[in-house]
Amino acid sequence: MAEIGKTDGAAAREMLTFLIGAQEFCIDVMSVREIRVWTPATPVAHAPSFLCGVINLRGSVLPIIDFAARLGYPPTKPSTRHAILVVQVRNQSIGLLVEGVTEILTIGADFIQPTPEAASQAAKDFVSGIVAIQGRMISLIALEAILPPSEQEAA
Repeated sequence: MAEIGKTDGAAAREMLTFLIGAQEFCIDVMSVREIRVWTPATPVAHAPSFLCGVINLRGSVLPIIDFAARLGYPPTKPSTRHAILVVQVRNQSIGLLVEGVTEILTIGADFIQPTPEAASQAAKDFVSGIVAIQGRMISLIALEAILPPSEQEAA
């Protein structure tokens, strides 16, 4: 686990980083319940295009979101190298299909920059900040935006 920036006190946050294509993203590690290998999902009729389907997770139905498709990238063709991040969004667990988990970083608040004003509104909705470290630009994801309330009920 790498430590970046000021890590003394409440200003430091642990982030799980993962890949979509060549781009890195991160989410607060406290939102992550588990990391699973790709499991084929059962399709759901009339579901949004970014919903891969559902899987059975220890007796509970877990919706799987194609994270790339949700962000407007081409849909993912999942394989055994992909991972499912089981995360808590509001009061519901969902699975995020990602290409791979890279590391856990402890990031000081001074390394989290605001989303650029030049970004589209959709980008600002999904990205709550940019972590600029070690020559990398990592988008900090606002998990609440991944499954808005109306779509959360549908899933």
